[in-house]
Amino acid sequence: MTPWFVFALMTAAAIFAVLLPLGLGARKAASGEEVAVYKDQLAEIERDLSSGLIGKAEAEAARVEIGRRLLAAADQAQDAPAGNSLGMRRIAAVLALVGLPVVVLGVYLPLGSPLLPDFPLVARTGPSNGSQPLEALVNQVEQHLQKNPTDARGWNVLAPVLARLGRPDDAIRAYRNAITYGGDKAALRADLGEVITASAGGVVTADAKTEFERAHALDADEPKSNYFLGLAAEQDGRKTDAAAIWRAMLAKAPADAPWRPLVTASLKRVGGGEAPAGAEAPALPAETMAAAKAMNDGDREAMIRGMVDRLATRLKQNGDDVEGWLRLVRAYMVMGDVDKAKSALSEARQAVANDAEHLRQLNEGLKALGLDG
Repeated sequence: MTPWFVFALMTAAAIFAVLLPLGLGARKAASGEEVAVYKDQLAEIERDLSSGLIGKAEAEAARVEIGRRLLAAADQAQDAPAGNSLGMRRIAAVLALVGLPVVVLGVYLPLGSPLLPDFPLVARTGPSNGSQPLEALVNQVEQHLQKNPTDARGWNVLAPVLARLGRPDDAIRAYRNAITYGGDKAALRADLGEVITASAGGVVTADAKTEFERAHALDADEPKSNYFLGLAAEQDGRKTDAAAIWRAMLAKAPADAPWRPLVTASLKRVGGGEAPAGAEAPALPAETMAAAKAMNDGDREAMIRGMVDRLATRLKQNGDDVEGWLRLVRAYMVMGDVDKAKSALSEARQAVANDAEHLRQLNEGLKALGLDG
C-alpha cells in the first residue's frame, strides 16, 4: 500500500465527514414537505366520509395511520435547521468534493513529500544559519560591504574573522576601512598593527610599529599596543627599554589580566638588563660573552652570525631540538633577517610535525616570542 493511496483514503474520509451532515439535513428538509401531504390526505378523508364514499370504520383507520405518519414527519421538520435550502447544500457539496482536495494538494505539494527522510530534532530546533560554513557567512558580509562600503560596523566585524582565516591583506584593508568610516580608536589601531606583525612572521615592522604608536597616543594604557612596542624594542636590541615597558604594564595590570602571563614570560626572557647588540640569541657561554664585550661592533656581529649559521646547520641535521629552533628564530628576528626567521619557523614546524609533544612545545615557545604558534 503506497503512501499516496493512504492519503487518498484519508481525503475521502474527510470529504465524507463533511457531506454526511449535509445529506441528513436534506432528508430533514424533505420531511417538512411530507407534513403538508399528510394534512391534505386527512382533509380528503373527511370529504369522502361526508359524501359517503367510505364508511366510518374505514375513515377512522385511515385517520390513525395518516396521523401517525404526520406526527413522525412533524418531528423531523422541527429538528431541521432553519434556512437550509437545496441550493446552498449543493454549493457546499461541490466545495467539499472539489475545493478540499485542491486546497490540500496546493499546500502539500510545495511543502512535503511522503518519500522525504526523517528530519532530526536537533536540526529542527537549531539556529537557521548554524550549519553554514564560516566562509559562506564571510562571503555574505563581503557582498553586503560591496554595496555598503561605509558600514564601519560591518568592517569591524569582518576584519578579525579574515585574520583568523589566514587572509592578512584583506584583514588589514578591513581594519583600515573600519578606522576610516568608524573613527580612530586605540583598539582598532592595535589590532591593525597585530595583523601587520603576524603577516611579517612575528616581526614588528615599521608600519606595524606606527600603528602601535598611534594606538598608544590614543590610549596610553592600551595593553596590546604596549606589549608590541616592547617587543619592537626587544627586536631592535633594546632589552632595557622592552623590560621597562613590560614592567610598567604589569604594575598597572589587574591580577587576573589575561595577558599577564605573556608579558611576564617576555620580561623574564629579556632579563631586564642591557645586552650587547645581537648577543641575546643564541645564548652564549660566559667566556664567550666576556670576549664579545671586548670586540668592536663588526667583529661581534660576525661572531654572532657565525654561531647562528652553525646552529642552523646543526638543526638541519637534527630537527628534534625544539629549544634550538626557538633560539634560531629569535636570533634571526633580532638580527633583522625577517625572511630567514620565516624560513626557520617553517622548517621547525616541518621537523617536529610528527611529534605532538615537540610541536606543542614549539608553539608555546613561539607564542612567548610574540609569534603566532
